[in-house]
Amino acid sequence: MTAKILQLYKHALDAREPWARRWTQCQRFTQPSADDESATLFDATAGDAVENLAASMYSLLTPPESLWMNLVREPSPDGDADPLIDATAHATLMLRTHLNDSNFYTTIHQCYLDLVILGTACLFMSENPVGAASAFSFTAIPMNDIAITRGAIFHTTAMPASEVAQKYPEWTPPANLRQTIKENPDAPLRLVQALVGTDFITWLDVGGDFENNIVSRGTFETNPYIIFRWSVASGESYGRSPVLRALPDIKTANKVVELVLKNATIAVSGIWQADDDGVINLSNINLTPGAIIPKAVGSTGLTPLRSGADFDVSQIILGDLRARILHTLLADRLQLMSNREMTATEILARNADMMRVLGATYGRLLHEFIRPLVDRGLQILSRRGVIDKISLHGDAQLKYIAPIAQMTGEAAGGL
Repeated sequence: MTAKILQLYKHALDAREPWARRWTQCQRFTQPSADDESATLFDATAGDAVENLAASMYSLLTPPESLWMNLVREPSPDGDADPLIDATAHATLMLRTHLNDSNFYTTIHQCYLDLVILGTACLFMSENPVGAASAFSFTAIPMNDIAITRGAIFHTTAMPASEVAQKYPEWTPPANLRQTIKENPDAPLRLVQALVGTDFITWLDVGGDFENNIVSRGTFETNPYIIFRWSVASGESYGRSPVLRALPDIKTANKVVELVLKNATIAVSGIWQADDDGVINLSNINLTPGAIIPKAVGSTGLTPLRSGADFDVSQIILGDLRARILHTLLADRLQLMSNREMTATEILARNADMMRVLGATYGRLLHEFIRPLVDRGLQILSRRGVIDKISLHGDAQLKYIAPIAQMTGEAAGGL
């Protein structure tokens, strides 16, 4: 079993490597990290469009100020009383209450940013201790810490040794680490958690004997790693994002603006030439307003050198690039009320266009994000005795009533 897990882990890391390079490029030109000193942005069109698209996904899919999902059970056709109808309504209320009292709405926006930029996002849904305001706790896991392959998820993280010992009290450190941990409790340890099906195993990624580095193992009733994607090509495990599609235009626009700014510095300060006639000291020339520069009688002195660069056409190219970036990132298709004089017919047409664009992504998010989230929430609440045990596989249906569902004219459910 351990050999199989290590083999899966290596395969998952190898499969993630080419995607990680793409993610680095997507992040560098939209939301560069603070420690990425090589990232130099000259054009903020893509970054602004990414923020707007993530905010639109947030308001369309999971608005905290309105009801965005229900659990429903159809009444019996013969009219018999069904106690599960009341239990389903109570479960809906409790699920919403615990979501509202958790950090879900602050964390999910980070996942939407990953979804728009990288194409894949990971939300970790854990259980709070009894007595906390909410039974749920959420963490947005960076995709560079996640590796996925068919039937398995691997999560890599670094944690201080003292925190590892506190989180896993039954763990006995291997002999080669005991002295290090004793001398430096804050020494970072690299942990890998593998989830194969519902079985998990956590180990220290420090080399040596795998069996002696196992920290914890067990079973989850439901998968705590909720991984969802924007769109997926056939045969691929990771999603493709709008930023990835727009990346050639984003990089080109960034370069064009850089060249325009370089040309602007030439236009402002100029390039000059002078005869070296022994009178003009080129080292002492200061090109400031009002400066008097001596020259020999009969010499030309300083004369401007005309640059051959003409960047008037750059504005046309840049405008076209920015328009394509905004179109790919849906900035021109998610603004329904940009014109206050829009007719009802035009609003309906814009809604239909929005659903055509987001329809496939919306259906995928229902299947990969909302249903696993609700399944996990129901399992935690029922195990705690807050609600009766309810399953989406027969006991109840998920009825989605967020704004994007209303645009279709019907609430989606039963995926």
